[in-house]
Amino acid sequence: MAYEGILLGMGNPLLDISAVVDDAFLDKYDVKLNNAILAEEKHLPMYDEMSSKYEVEYIAGGATQNSIKVAQWMLQIPGATSFMGCIGKDKYGKEMKKNSTAAGVNVHYYEDEAAPTGTCGVCVVGGERSLIANLSAANCYKSEHLKRPENWALVEKAKYYYIAGFFLTVSPESILLVAEHAAANNKVFTMNLSAPFICEFFKDAQEKVLPYMDYVFGNETEARTFSRVHGWETDNVEEIALKISKLPKASGAHKRITVITQGADPVVIAEDGKVKLFPVILLPKEKLVDTNGAGDAFVGGFLSQMVQEKPIADCVKAGCYAANVVIQRSGCTYPEKPDF
Repeated sequence: MAYEGILLGMGNPLLDISAVVDDAFLDKYDVKLNNAILAEEKHLPMYDEMSSKYEVEYIAGGATQNSIKVAQWMLQIPGATSFMGCIGKDKYGKEMKKNSTAAGVNVHYYEDEAAPTGTCGVCVVGGERSLIANLSAANCYKSEHLKRPENWALVEKAKYYYIAGFFLTVSPESILLVAEHAAANNKVFTMNLSAPFICEFFKDAQEKVLPYMDYVFGNETEARTFSRVHGWETDNVEEIALKISKLPKASGAHKRITVITQGADPVVIAEDGKVKLFPVILLPKEKLVDTNGAGDAFVGGFLSQMVQEKPIADCVKAGCYAANVVIQRSGCTYPEKPDF
């Protein structure tokens, strides 16, 4: 079967602990809406407080895993996608494995003996979300796991790769192994800027992998942070997308395409020195449940068409469709079948 294992994702598998909270809660833990951060000492009591004070939902998450699951859902071809990351040997880990396998993804988790499965606090206010990730086991992924024959076989088999920028904080070595394989074999390697803090504080790790990126995904806030950190002195998202697409590449097999989402504003695509704008599907405010997973779902929808070699307009359309579905539900979840 031509599509088996065509798309491989590698990232931080996290269990989302999601609740609608209030502004006072955000202030107490010093978190901002539409942001994603790593948990510090001061955030650790937050998870228990959320579950005791608010109605909490537990949803399998993690940016890359979300995107891979959505691509799998859109494709409706069992085993078209694979995923690697690290979980703990605990009930959350078991639950995650069950959830992802049921979604049709071929998961090869590295199971850490000591650390618990990572969690991500999702604080929702007025439909907007803030993410606070406690990586725990997800932070323990090692390139040794990737190099095992049964896991490297997934890399060999895939033709497309997607890794969220968040994984740069965990195993840049694993990312480079996959990136170099993609470049050497004319395969398509894609990444996401993922969060302002990645562009800012993991700039060096990001720079090392940038030449290998055939597609760079991100949102407008991340793009502006990237621009500022690189001293570009522009806040114009179209200009930034273009500049990113023109950064040096490791291999000439594929040109780089930048894909920047802007919430309800049009998607910006930069390729071949030109920018195209694609409108998104607008949603009445009362239908918005939460934006958690919206960007991940966009990427998943986009990738589902990319692996079928569809034109970019179709990829964007599928991305917008998937994001539209996910923002009308809690977390990165979707109905049984896509209507695309």
